[in-house]
Amino acid sequence: MTRKNFLSLALSLAVTVITGASLVAFAPAPTAIGSAAPSFTLTDLDGKSHSLADFKGKTVVLEWTNPNCPFVVAHYKSNNMQSLQKKYTDKGVVWLAVNSTNDQSGEFMSVADLKKNRTEWKSAYTAQLIDADGKVGRLYNAKTTPHMFIVDKDGKLVYQGGIDDAAGTSGGKDAKVNYVAQALDAVLAGKEVPTATTKSYGCSVKYATK
Repeated sequence: MTRKNFLSLALSLAVTVITGASLVAFAPAPTAIGSAAPSFTLTDLDGKSHSLADFKGKTVVLEWTNPNCPFVVAHYKSNNMQSLQKKYTDKGVVWLAVNSTNDQSGEFMSVADLKKNRTEWKSAYTAQLIDADGKVGRLYNAKTTPHMFIVDKDGKLVYQGGIDDAAGTSGGKDAKVNYVAQALDAVLAGKEVPTATTKSYGCSVKYATK
């Protein structure tokens, strides 16, 4: 190898290392439990704008969703997700389903189709928000559908992870612990969440390519 080729290779490797380090350094870090939940503003299926700050003083659930994901389908077909939504929204909890599926994905659904799906599944969330560019999903490091987050009345993240411990497509039927229900019961009772972080499971979030 000539000196010129060696220097060229060394420079190439250096650029690769630096670039890789930059990507790691600027990748969003997961928000720590007990820290302020990242703020955002998104529009729902009816064109209404919602900001996390609008709900300060209330407990907020963020449910990353994709109606074409088998894991999501299972939780809705079993009525597990709607039951949770209704139970806790009746107690004053704000439940926001967030859809970060990009419009180039084969799993993308138009607003009209999402509205139809909302009716067919008898969804009981407060609103479904459209995160078209995936910025909010990446801000929260939402990895799967579903991926659940709970924000307390002070705006702090108190839970993030899976809906339960089943980690399959039984729609919650095989679950021994529903982590979301457990966390919400604790928060509403003014107690510490017993299990604040778990591993989410489901389909990957279909983010837009950067």
